[in-house]
Amino acid sequence: MTREFTLRTEYEGMYDVTAQLCQVIRESGVQSGIAVVYCPHTTAGITINENADPDVQHDLLFGLREAFPDRAAFRHGEGNSAAHLKSSCVGASQIVLIEDGRPLLGTWQGVYFCEFDGPRTRRFSVKVMQDSNI
Repeated sequence: MTREFTLRTEYEGMYDVTAQLCQVIRESGVQSGIAVVYCPHTTAGITINENADPDVQHDLLFGLREAFPDRAAFRHGEGNSAAHLKSSCVGASQIVLIEDGRPLLGTWQGVYFCEFDGPRTRRFSVKVMQDSNI
């Protein structure tokens, strides 16, 4: 089962998509398997990180800006090379285990869509597979 979602983003941000993941798992009826959360964009990504303190999201974005600043030496014509670097570092997808019909996330974990080149209308997909399909 695969579901696609649309998300409107700001210039930069982390958007909690854990609820959408849980919704697809619930609708699928899968009790044990995996879910893949996938981003089809080259200047955005998917990560799993802390969902209890919003300062963590701020700090992650700050750290990525520091690690991958915009540079005059970049040659990409669209001027968003730093966003491409951030996206490659974070990655385009995450795999989440499913047990007892729920994502097997840690107490403080959430799944985030990471925007590095907004504002945009973005898409992401969730695919759920039960153990027999893996």
